[in-house]
Amino acid sequence: MARPLRFRYSGEAWSDQRVRRDILEPLDDNIGATERDPRFDPPPEFRARRFEMANGDLALFAWRADGPGGYWLGNTETPSALWRTDKRDFEDAPYAISRWAQREFLDTLLEAEPWLAPYRYLAWFFLPVLCSKDGRETTRAFFREHAAGFPDADRDDALSFYDDFLKTGVFQDERHEMAAKLGTSAEFDLVRMSATMSEFNVAYVLTEAGYDLTPEIEVSTGHSLDFRADDPAGNGVLVEVTRPNPPSRRVADSPIAAVKETVDTKTRGQLQAHGGGAVLFVDCSSFRDDDWQRVLGERPDVGHRPAVVFRLRPDGSLSGYAKGRVPLDVDFVLESATS
Repeated sequence: MARPLRFRYSGEAWSDQRVRRDILEPLDDNIGATERDPRFDPPPEFRARRFEMANGDLALFAWRADGPGGYWLGNTETPSALWRTDKRDFEDAPYAISRWAQREFLDTLLEAEPWLAPYRYLAWFFLPVLCSKDGRETTRAFFREHAAGFPDADRDDALSFYDDFLKTGVFQDERHEMAAKLGTSAEFDLVRMSATMSEFNVAYVLTEAGYDLTPEIEVSTGHSLDFRADDPAGNGVLVEVTRPNPPSRRVADSPIAAVKETVDTKTRGQLQAHGGGAVLFVDCSSFRDDDWQRVLGERPDVGHRPAVVFRLRPDGSLSGYAKGRVPLDVDFVLESATS
C-alpha cells in the first residue's frame, strides 16, 4: 500500500534535457504521460513541469535553475532516477515549494471533485490521502457518499462541520500525521475510516472545552495513546478514543452490547497494558437516533473508568454521560450526573 502523498528530494543537478530523459520518457513508456507547464508559477528560483498520466495519475517536478536540488511530488510510479531520494512530508520541504505543489494538486482535486469546492480547507487538510496513489478513490468516496461517517446526515452538513473545525487551526502542526490516519488503501473500509474521524470528534470536544492537544503520545509500555490534553496551566491528561460499530454492522444484537464489546477490546489491549490513568472517550457518532437514545437512557458501564460516552452530530450538538471521575472539564457534553 502506497503512503500518503509526499515529496522526494534529489540533491543532484537537473536540466530540461535530463527531466525529459529521466522522468518524462520512463513515465510515458510505462503508463503514458504528457508533459505540461504547471498551472501555477513555481518559486522564482525553480523551474517546474507537470506530468499528467493516461491513467489519471499526476506528478510534479521542480528543480533549481542554477544549482543542485529537485522536488518530486506524485501519486504515480516513481521514475528510477528518483528511487534513492529522500522522502519528505509537506512541512519538511521549503515552504514556497510545498505551497506551490499543494496548489497544483488542490486545484486538480477540486476540478475532478467539484462537490469538495465549498470545503476547500477540508480538502487541503486531507490532500495527502485524497490525492494518494492507492487511497484517493476510497477516501473521496468516504466524504462524498458516507458524510464522513455520520449516519442519516446530509453530506454538506457533515463536511461543513469538519471544514469549520479544521479552520480553527487544530492539528495544523500535525496535519500530515492526522490526515494520514484516514488511510491510503484501495479497499474501502467504512468502519476504519469512521473510527479515524472519532479522533477529530474527540478533538472537537476537548478544544471546545479549552484544552490544547498533542496527538500520538508514547507511553512506557511502548504503546501510543491518542492525545494528551493540556489545560491553560499546563496540566496534561492522557486520552484514548474508541468508536463502537452500530448494531446493524456487527454480531452484537443491541447498542448496549456494541458499546461494551468495543470497549472490552480496547481495555484488554492498549489501556490494560498502559495500566490505567487515561480517560477513554467512547464515540457513538455512528449510532442512529434510536440506538443512541437506548444507550443514553441506560448509561451502561463500559468496563473502564474514567470514561466519557458521547455522540456528536454535524451541527456540533453533543450528548453523553460519564463513568468514574473524569479529570477533564467536559460537563457540557453530559446530560446527567456522573455515576
